Amino acid sequence: MAGIAHPTGQRAAAEYLRGLLLKPGRYRDAWAERVERPRDGVINQLAVAEVIAEHLRAGKTPNVGVHSYQIKESVAQVLSGRLVSRASLAQFSAAFGFSEDEIRRLWRLLDGSTSIGVLAGSHAVRLQAEQEVRQVLGPMRHQTLTLHDHVWVAGDGRIDRVRLLQVIEATARGVDQIPFVCDTSVLTVEVGQGCKELVGPLRRVREDAFVTEILLARTLDLGETITLEYWLTYQYPGDFSDPEECRQRHAVLRNLENFDMRVEFHPDRLPARVWWARWDGVEGDVVEEQEVTLDSQHAAHRYMRSISKAVVGFRWEWDLPNRRAL
Repeated sequence: MAGIAHPTGQRAAAEYLRGLLLKPGRYRDAWAERVERPRDGVINQLAVAEVIAEHLRAGKTPNVGVHSYQIKESVAQVLSGRLVSRASLAQFSAAFGFSEDEIRRLWRLLDGSTSIGVLAGSHAVRLQAEQEVRQVLGPMRHQTLTLHDHVWVAGDGRIDRVRLLQVIEATARGVDQIPFVCDTSVLTVEVGQGCKELVGPLRRVREDAFVTEILLARTLDLGETITLEYWLTYQYPGDFSDPEECRQRHAVLRNLENFDMRVEFHPDRLPARVWWARWDGVEGDVVEEQEVTLDSQHAAHRYMRSISKAVVGFRWEWDLPNRRAL
């Protein structure tokens, strides 16, 4: 059938599509509000079909005769990855109002891109698991020299995406790939500069730890360096009583030079307070913090020339309704 992609691309695009529709927020709300009792982790296909049918009936060239039961089967085929095309994805995108970045990822996944991995449906590794993961993977063959972490917090208060720039140095000869340890609630990881592709399946190495490998753009000899770029998107549930949803931090297990972190908030929702903090290990409490002021771009920023064996980052607090009333 014309316009139908390779099965691998169809499965990847469908997996990302399911992740978008299950991600807490307006996409999930659009179909879940049509279900009496939505089930966690389960997409109601008829409700999704109703959203699409309603969009088709209200479009610029309205199809007033279309009903949800008529397109339920095609919706099921797309969500299962059995029959995915650009036309079908365009229909989902228009009906739910996916962003340009999300549409771009759908197209690239459908075309078979190996630079994007979909992690939907898996709890990714938390910081406290990183050392155990490394024990499973064996000795590290590289070290991080510099790290730049740019975080965007959306208008609904959830961490939306993160761009990481990392300079690594090979500590062995012939380093052509490195392990990638996923962060909590990651939906997708996309590699850019310095990375050729993601290789191998996402592997569970313990109950809450998943890893994959990134193939480097070139093989590194001992002491050689390369700059790597990653883009992460998230699917946090929106529970702001959970500290994980109101902070961004890094655990530096060795030494790190030139550490730079920036957290940018959407202007429609700014935090009441923001702190630069240091934790007593990944499972410990905050032991030191300093309140910071957002700049004109609604961002908190901190640069550290050197950091060693520490857990540092930003944490923030949202204004409470009763506080506004005071």
